[in-house]
Amino acid sequence: MAKKQTLFECQACGYQSSKWLGKCPGCGTWDEFIELNAKQIEILKETSSTPSSTTTCYVGATPITQIACDKVERFGSGDTEFDLVMGGGIVQGSLTLIGGSPGVGKSTLLLKIAGNLAKEGKKVLYVSGEESVGQIKLRADRLQSSYDNVYLLSEIRLDIIFSELEKNSFDVLIIDSIQTIYSEKLTASPGSVSQVREITFELMRYGKERNIAIFIIGHITKEGSIAGPRVLEHMVDIVLYFEGDSSRELRLLRGFKNRFGSTSEVGIFEMTKNGLMSAKDISKKFFTRGRAQAGSAITVLMEGTRPIVLEVQALVSEAGNPNPKRSATGYESNRLTMLLALLERKLDLPLNRYDVFINIAGGIKITETSADLAIIASIISSYRNRPISKDTVFIGEVSLVGDVRDTFNLDTRLKEAKSQHFEKAVVASLPIEAISGVKCYAIDEVSKLIEWM
Repeated sequence: MAKKQTLFECQACGYQSSKWLGKCPGCGTWDEFIELNAKQIEILKETSSTPSSTTTCYVGATPITQIACDKVERFGSGDTEFDLVMGGGIVQGSLTLIGGSPGVGKSTLLLKIAGNLAKEGKKVLYVSGEESVGQIKLRADRLQSSYDNVYLLSEIRLDIIFSELEKNSFDVLIIDSIQTIYSEKLTASPGSVSQVREITFELMRYGKERNIAIFIIGHITKEGSIAGPRVLEHMVDIVLYFEGDSSRELRLLRGFKNRFGSTSEVGIFEMTKNGLMSAKDISKKFFTRGRAQAGSAITVLMEGTRPIVLEVQALVSEAGNPNPKRSATGYESNRLTMLLALLERKLDLPLNRYDVFINIAGGIKITETSADLAIIASIISSYRNRPISKDTVFIGEVSLVGDVRDTFNLDTRLKEAKSQHFEKAVVASLPIEAISGVKCYAIDEVSKLIEWM
């Protein structure tokens, strides 16, 4: 008699084990393992295999020099920022996953894109498992996205969605959201790991066969990752995250995976009364040109190929307890701690008796080290209560030994500073090509920043 196969799966992250575990080794959650039945295990084996391995015909290995490149066909979405993040446009037959916190505007963005595509003659099916078609219609009217080529369907059953796709030859399919759709092949509830994996696999296979561009919206967890197994991100072609505070007007669309383009580009949108719009003038969204104030410094960072001028704000105040607070919004807390330790060691600033708060204006998050010099300048300015000129930008990476190092694309950053009428720049070394109108001051050590200030 054959031994019964058992398999347990974590419903939080998709980690699998041959025995039940109280704590998941993958995500650290407790009591999330459930036992899969024989049918679920069989489905799991099917979805874990690639589409090529399920075909009956066998194709032998071919030298790479004899293989012709696939031609990637794109079409515009009608939105310049969205096309920028997608790598130049929407690829036919692609599967795109968009994640973001509730209320950030994922549904609004895709409904706006649906209206743009319909205006260009594309047929779009918008499937919602969370809202009625009447609710979507209200939002579409506000976004001016009501066109005959936009079809609405309020449904959560995958078989019904596929039957609707067979009735009409759609060019684009939008699923809102993947956690609400379920397949009748599985007994698990909607949103479970098994259901999400099965549905994504079926959508991927259908989209590749019919050459339909598919967008799926995914909810995110408290940690900021898309709910469901990590394999979901491996199955899709493009993974985008929509970031932004619902109380602010700016939204950022970042690419974390793109099989058809670069992931370095960032799309910037602005929430208006007519919905999300491409930010036409983003150069002045992240800094102000008012009077100089203590604790404020300007830097220029690169988001993909686009330079952005932004303001770094610091507040240094006497600590009310033996353990001073360290808080950073839009900046990495560990790197802030490192810079504070460097200032105490190299400049003899007694910051261990002060609370330090850092904020990046505009709600943007800094992911590169070129803002180190601006962070230090703002901290020193706040500590000494001495304003920094609003005509100066700080660009440079600071090392643990106190050296100020060069950053990439310095010429591009300085040209953007010039276009915003900045007159001075504190950098690690002088640029190869002098930028007229911007006087550069080169410093190689962080201690020389005090002399300049």
